[in-house]
Amino acid sequence: MIKFALIKERKTPPDRRVLFSPQMLKKVVSQFPEASFKVESSDIRIFSDDEYREAGFEVSEDISDCDVLLGVKEVPIPNLIPDKKYFFFSHTIKKQPYNRDLLREILSRKIELYDHEVITNKNKARLIGFGRYAGLVGAYNGIRAIGIKENKFQLPKAEDLPDLDAMLKELDGIELPAYKFVLTGSGKVARGAREILEHLKIKQVDPETYLVNEFDKPVFCHIDVLDYAKRKDGAEGSRKEFYNVPENYDSDFMKFAKTSDVFIAGHFYGQGAPVFYTKEDIRHKDFRIKYVADISCDIAGPVASTIRPSTIAEPFYGYDKETGGEADFMNPKSIAIMAVDNLPCELPKDASEGFGEMFLEHVIPAFFNDDKDGILGRARMTQKGKMTPLYSYLQDYVDGKIIANED
Repeated sequence: MIKFALIKERKTPPDRRVLFSPQMLKKVVSQFPEASFKVESSDIRIFSDDEYREAGFEVSEDISDCDVLLGVKEVPIPNLIPDKKYFFFSHTIKKQPYNRDLLREILSRKIELYDHEVITNKNKARLIGFGRYAGLVGAYNGIRAIGIKENKFQLPKAEDLPDLDAMLKELDGIELPAYKFVLTGSGKVARGAREILEHLKIKQVDPETYLVNEFDKPVFCHIDVLDYAKRKDGAEGSRKEFYNVPENYDSDFMKFAKTSDVFIAGHFYGQGAPVFYTKEDIRHKDFRIKYVADISCDIAGPVASTIRPSTIAEPFYGYDKETGGEADFMNPKSIAIMAVDNLPCELPKDASEGFGEMFLEHVIPAFFNDDKDGILGRARMTQKGKMTPLYSYLQDYVDGKIIANED
């Protein structure tokens, strides 16, 4: 028997998500009777303590008797229990400076850390995450910005709605201007954003048609890396080469910046890849983009107008094209920026249910089949007070011998 615990989220600002809903937890124990669960009491979780009790699970302030502790966000250092197995997003794999002390403490307390971000298959593709919900809420927020700035319609915040269905229903009552939307990315984030555009029945057009035409209704163009990047030497490129040797490529995004009103950034940006546009590009007289929903939210990175993250409380800010600084979001001359970096928190119920499904499918079985597919092995960052071989590259970061990344 393995004893699991759903732990209370303690990070600020509060996160209402959880790994398993009460109903999903019932499904887990029916499929794996050798798993038992205890739920740490929480007053912020999207599902109440009583809902877990009604589903037949013990709710307690004390989870010290459990073996595997399942959370979402980083566990504050004072709350780490020594000698346990923990699952959460540690935000350390890129040597983030703000979590170095957390990783050191995990090692000193001999905690076995498994990071959700590195739960992958043998081809290194991520198996679980909240990407779809980031895409859904990010695109919704981008649409919401248009309504507010142009005084055309008023959509409520996603966090004020009960679930995804209610959010989609709100979109049914709006009418968008004949804007051209460009969407980047090929993963779960971009697919989530697409769901919003398709729900609005916005017509998709191919890049060739999009770049040379205007339309009397809103349209969108979903572009891939070879649509917005080109080989520096003019030769034909390939996706594989772009991901492996991005330095061989220059940005070719300006043709979209000159023909798009709304940019929904759902891409993953790799080190060394060309930026989408610079501050100088934005000052070009033909730069047309008025709204940026930057779901990827790489600060001071590939999207020059994303100068800081925004928050769920204040999701929008303006970008002054001339100065490159922040401006009033409502100023007609400013570009409206949405760069919330914790978007799935706005749909905690749906995000938790979707995440739980993936965790049940890919991770829970590994505890009971000797990890035959290597799922746990690849995600295990620390063991017996040391970094595991896969993550030994973090040792100099732990030792403080290098300047850490600011990502």
